[in-house]
Amino acid sequence: MLEMRPDCERCGVDLPADEAGAFICSFECTFCAECADKFDERCPNCGGELLDRPARVDDALERHPASTERRFRG
Repeated sequence: MLEMRPDCERCGVDLPADEAGAFICSFECTFCAECADKFDERCPNCGGELLDRPARVDDALERHPASTERRFRG
């Protein structure tokens, strides 16, 4: 199950689990759309492809809450 990390690792912008706009690689490195564009949709950590992260909504989000651990180290 995806962690649904709460922020962009590069700029720290909030990325709510129930909204579009987050991009992840196969290791769940997480970036906002603007940063993913700057990386040409390639993860700067592992070189993997950055893809749209699916949203988690309604009962699924309630039963399986998103992570609260922030990754931005700015």
